[in-house]
Formats: sequence, structure tokens, C-alpha cells
Amino acid sequence: MHDPLSAGRRLASRAIAWQAGATALTALAFYSLGAPSALAAAVGGGAAVAGNLAAARMALGGGVQPAGSAIGRLLLGVIFKWVAVLTVLGLGMAVWRLPPLPMLVSLSAATLAFALANLLKR
Repeated sequence: MHDPLSAGRRLASRAIAWQAGATALTALAFYSLGAPSALAAAVGGGAAVAGNLAAARMALGGGVQPAGSAIGRLLLGVIFKWVAVLTVLGLGMAVWRLPPLPMLVSLSAATLAFALANLLKR
């Protein structure tokens, strides 16, 4: 039996793996500025990875559905992703007092890696 969502699941898994790699590289680069900067970079990129993982599970977890339901799941997944990212960034800056620049750089690197993984489908 052919699963029409398997290509989407593979693409989402690959994109999340790219994000995790970009997050790790960014945290490693910021380690030269100290452990708090490396932790901030890990938190920023980790927020993007966790948000996209949750969004992919929400969007692709329901199986084949009517178009309205599929679009609704995609929209809810994207909303949930950005709420999760902004919540983690807010916690990182306000509660944990981590430096904001490494978090934002890592978030940007993870988002760029996500876009590149979706462009380079090979």
C-alpha cells in the first residue's frame, strides 16, 4: 500500500535534522564567548527544532483528510510552532537571563537550515 504522506514525513525529518545540525554548529561557534552564550544558542535553535517537530506531527499526523481539515491542521501547526518559539525565547531572556544575540542568531540559522533543506530535496 502506498502512503501519500510518507514523502512529507521524510522531508520534515530531513529538515528538522538540518535544523538540529545548524543549532549544534551555532552553539559550538558561540562557545568561544562562554558557556552562557553557547547555552543561549542551543536554546534558540532548540526552540525552532522543537516547534517544527510539533508542527510536523500536527500537520502530518492525521493521515489523509479533506482539504479543509488538512489546511486547518497546517495552520494550527504553524501557529503552535511560533507560539512555542516565542515562549522559549521569552523564557530564555526574561527568566533564564541568557544573552539574546546568540538565541536570535541560532534561531535564524535553524530557520535558514529549514528553508535550505526544503529547497534541496536530494
